[in-house]
Amino acid sequence: MEIIVDPKEMQQRALAAKRAGQRIAFVPTMGYLHDGHLSLLQEGRKRGDLLVLSIFVNPTQFGANEDLSTYPRALESDCELARAAGTDLVFTPSAAAIYPAEASTWVNVEGLTEVLCGASRPGHFRGVTTVVAKLFNLVQPDVALFGCKDFQQLAVIRRMVRDLDMPVEIVGMPIVREADGLALSSRNVYLTTEERQQALVLSQAIATAQQMAGAGIRNAGEIVAALQAMIATQPAARIDYLQICHQDTLQEQAAIDSDSVLLLAVFIGKTRLIDNSFLL
Repeated sequence: MEIIVDPKEMQQRALAAKRAGQRIAFVPTMGYLHDGHLSLLQEGRKRGDLLVLSIFVNPTQFGANEDLSTYPRALESDCELARAAGTDLVFTPSAAAIYPAEASTWVNVEGLTEVLCGASRPGHFRGVTTVVAKLFNLVQPDVALFGCKDFQQLAVIRRMVRDLDMPVEIVGMPIVREADGLALSSRNVYLTTEERQQALVLSQAIATAQQMAGAGIRNAGEIVAALQAMIATQPAARIDYLQICHQDTLQEQAAIDSDSVLLLAVFIGKTRLIDNSFLL
């Protein structure tokens, strides 16, 4: 396994691999790898001749009062995990290398980015789409793998790839959870022991919504109200959003159907957690 820091070197290696007929599989991450990330690498190993992992804590997707400076980092152990998963190249550029002085070009997907996390975190998705577009230009992937836990991010990237005719297959991989149901996230490390227990209300709310849908309830407002009441029982919990939306448009639905996805963002103490699930 090789570690590459320089963007131009990464691009040259990728272009050489393409000329040699190799299929490139790419897993972009911000590091602090967990089993969810490893599931992406394992699938990527199956789908490509050259498996590339990027580790880059992207400053442009963090707001002024968010956790850029404290976001967990563990490059050495990340590289060991990547090596064990069969990764060929780890790309770990600096922010200065990715965003040269006076950079003024942005990629912005309208509509999908103005709701849910986009409403709560202004500018977040502009940072995501810009860095993903840059990474795609540098890594030249044939296939890129993302976790479905970041459901809105996945929808936005798919729209960007479609609209800009990027020759990349986007694969969404299932959410990986702890045995008790908590969705794996690098930010889970912020939770205290008590908060960690209260955070289970997210997956419990999803299970309740699935049960209600399975029992024939189709009124989205009824399901949302039940989940809001459920989450309110946890003293550390504060709902950012809890909505049932169409999987493609991310617009709220009044009645659930096979395209309905439950999307929620909940603060547990100071830690913002997201989760989602289809209901039918």
